[in-house]
Amino acid sequence: MITIVGLGPAVAGGMSMAARDALRAAKWLYLRTRIHPAATELAADGIRFETFDTFYESSQSFEQVYAKIVDRIMEMSERYEITYAVPGHPLVAEESVRLLLIGAKRSGIETRIIGSSSFIEPTLSALGWSITDGLVMLDALTLQPRQLNPDQAQLIYQVYDQSTASAVKLQLMQRYPDDWVCKLVTSAGDPDLERVEEVELHRLDRLPVNHLSSLFVPPLPRELQRGRLDDLVEVMARLRAPDGCPWDLEQDHKTLKKYMIEETYEAIEAIDANDPDALCEELGDVLLQVVFHAQLETELGVFDIQDVIRKIVDKLIRRHPHVFGDLSVEDSAEVLRNWEQIKKSEKAEGWRESALDGVPVGLPALMRALEISKRAVKVGFEWEKFEDVLAKLDEEVAELRGAIATADAREVKSEVGDLLFTIVNVARWQKIDPEVALREMVDRFGRRFRFIEKRAKETGRAVSELSLAEMDKFWDEAKRSE
Repeated sequence: MITIVGLGPAVAGGMSMAARDALRAAKWLYLRTRIHPAATELAADGIRFETFDTFYESSQSFEQVYAKIVDRIMEMSERYEITYAVPGHPLVAEESVRLLLIGAKRSGIETRIIGSSSFIEPTLSALGWSITDGLVMLDALTLQPRQLNPDQAQLIYQVYDQSTASAVKLQLMQRYPDDWVCKLVTSAGDPDLERVEEVELHRLDRLPVNHLSSLFVPPLPRELQRGRLDDLVEVMARLRAPDGCPWDLEQDHKTLKKYMIEETYEAIEAIDANDPDALCEELGDVLLQVVFHAQLETELGVFDIQDVIRKIVDKLIRRHPHVFGDLSVEDSAEVLRNWEQIKKSEKAEGWRESALDGVPVGLPALMRALEISKRAVKVGFEWEKFEDVLAKLDEEVAELRGAIATADAREVKSEVGDLLFTIVNVARWQKIDPEVALREMVDRFGRRFRFIEKRAKETGRAVSELSLAEMDKFWDEAKRSE
């Protein structure tokens, strides 16, 4: 039997009568820490106990402390009936108790809980906040931005030193304004030491804190909150409601295809322009397309945006065993090989009859040509050396010349395609993305042609009125000015 007792909040007399009786009756009594008024009271009553304070001094993290405590108690419980006492209530913000209950259950050891008030009651009293108003409790030592819910009040406990306060501040500032006013509560319930201080978030780590400090973060009005995916989902659902937007109501997957393509290319344009503000906006437009398509399926009861997210999260975890598992990799090339193997194992037998299956036919031609070429290479369809690729290029140029000489339009078109595909392979061998190379070339052409237009205008003429020699001259000027 392991008896787990709550010592109550860190104020004198905060322990329940049942807890006090259990401690007096204990044969083997352990306190998680002596840093609690109850420890002084127990010593004054002549109750003998041991503490685990030495574990705090010899461990590198709280996780190690709790693991050592649980191991020691489990070991002792094999021979004795152990009583383990912790501050507050055993089932409120006590990680060592959570781990101990798990270990005891696995080992078939009976446990019982004898509670006292937790730190929450005096803390809420000091704040004048009711738990019925909504409250999310979070551990400062394990806090992550994804745990935060600005719609509700947050009570972050164990803000026990300046380093922890600084870490909490940085996590909160990812979801809250820097000047959002919070309340730091220290020694709640102690009439002599209780302190409640209002503090702007960016100043949190400038205030004194100790092991009895908690941070109260009030709910954040929706208009001040950073954007959430749920907000976009709700707006999209409203637009598709019967009394929503007529245009949005008329759309389906097929009518939206062109917008998915357009928005993707606009995001690529923002990337090429190295414009983060434009990229932020364009990524929002791309995300809208994803949410729009998911909303259409939500209305049909097939899947929703949460299913989309779950599937991609599961896929990323599954296909990155070197990150989320025990697999070791040497480089990115091995990552890609593993990715393909895992992808293949996920699919049914015969899911690809050809090495070229799975390349989207809707890709831009250059991108599709590059992917087709890469797929063929994977099964050994490749030149032995780059000189052979260049020889193929010369061959295709000669064949194009021959086709042009015959004036056969179909043959010319065919040879132009052969030449373009060979150029794609030249780019692949040189580790150049032909789509990017062509896009950059078109951008250069556009800049230089506009320069010619500008210079022509300065002479009072249109470009069509310039001689070829003048155009060449202005073109060279444009090149030199880049």
